[in-house]
Amino acid sequence: MTVAIPATLFFLSKNRDGNDGKRNRMDEILFIDAGKLGEMATRRLRVFSEEDIAKIADAYHQWRNTDGSYEDIPGFCKAARLEDVKENDYKLTPGIYVGSEAEEDDGIPFEEKMEGLKEQLKEQFEKSNELQERIMNNLNDL
Repeated sequence: MTVAIPATLFFLSKNRDGNDGKRNRMDEILFIDAGKLGEMATRRLRVFSEEDIAKIADAYHQWRNTDGSYEDIPGFCKAARLEDVKENDYKLTPGIYVGSEAEEDDGIPFEEKMEGLKEQLKEQFEKSNELQERIMNNLNDL
């Protein structure tokens, strides 16, 4: 059994008006979903590598600083406006804001891909039935 262990960070700033020499972040919350980073050491313990920690820290520092280098990364981080949070009934579920990683389009239309998958499944069912019959015959020969 697998269990999804959330690894989510929310950043709010005390001095977010820009008077601290940083970027004005008055109406923002930074959401970072680090659930795809690190490795599970136990069922309840996710361990982050130095690279994972650096990726998280870089996103935070880019969001906070005035150099304009921050960009939302689908599936990883999002600077959500407070208005966005309000529109979502103040839900703080990171997936609402961070979303999921963009998947590459392989250029195959959905209908065509689905037909291919159905055909593959049919073949696998036939193979499964054949293997079950062979197993039963081998058991009967014992």
